[in-house]
Amino acid sequence: MNQIPRLRHPEKAHKPDSAIPRKPSWIRNKKIESAEYYETRRLMRDHDLVTVCEEAACPNVGECWSKRHATMMIMGEICTRGCSFCNVSTGRPDALDAFEPGRVAAAVKKLGLRHVVITSVDRDDLADGGAGHIAQTIRAVRHQNPGTTVEVLTPDFLGKGDAADQVFDAAPDVFNHNLETVPRLYPTVRPGARYYQSLRLLDDAKRANPGIFIKSGLMVGLGETMAEVKQVMDDLRAANVDFLTVGQYLQPTTKHHKIDRFWTPDEFASLEQAARAKGFLGVSATPLTRSSFHADEDFAALKQARQVALAGRA
Repeated sequence: MNQIPRLRHPEKAHKPDSAIPRKPSWIRNKKIESAEYYETRRLMRDHDLVTVCEEAACPNVGECWSKRHATMMIMGEICTRGCSFCNVSTGRPDALDAFEPGRVAAAVKKLGLRHVVITSVDRDDLADGGAGHIAQTIRAVRHQNPGTTVEVLTPDFLGKGDAADQVFDAAPDVFNHNLETVPRLYPTVRPGARYYQSLRLLDDAKRANPGIFIKSGLMVGLGETMAEVKQVMDDLRAANVDFLTVGQYLQPTTKHHKIDRFWTPDEFASLEQAARAKGFLGVSATPLTRSSFHADEDFAALKQARQVALAGRA
């Protein structure tokens, strides 16, 4: 399939009217480029793999890669949607690479990962939204790395029939789908998605596999209120979500959704306190929190929290 030029920012996306504001002191992080960082980058290049760490311009890439942790982004580097917050390119993707699941599995083995996060672009051009390819990747990783736990961060598959069942049947250890923002902001922030469709996907994942952990994430700084964020927390708990991540939105370029404000560390602490009070097994709410940041440690904490909760009910 011929590839059309990438569009960093489709016409329908939000158009800001000012330059990107300067980050406050609590958001600036140190640049880390260790020998392990360069080794991780080399492995990604050698296996012809894409990472969301680079494509989404994650602020934590230095720390994660220096620990030989990388989040694989499968099904190409071109997304079929144009969310106004996202730095991933929009356009018409290439055909799926049937050998990609095996390369991901091989990279996981060389990195020695005990827990891996696999995400993807949206593939609305595919009949199943790419669900089958994600399932194949989960199985390939498990085949080559039987002791490694697998976390997937998936798109919504456009609610295409039973497409998501393919991912559920592959039984990842953690199923993640991010709501990203509050429902009021979906038309400008996430125009190709539907809030309640995403909630239904999370609930379906838990119903299909009650033993796996369900995870979702939000960004703040897009124009939401504290009350709206807390309502989303309630919706996520109603959908049986176990783990919540909340991080500060960082505007990638002047063409992306304008940042509304920087939430303070105290406000993030209040968000974490509120989320724990609502019954989430795990919460990560800091300015630099991202879905896959410290995912291995979060998974271990989730398992321990579940054991404590079960013991309390006994």
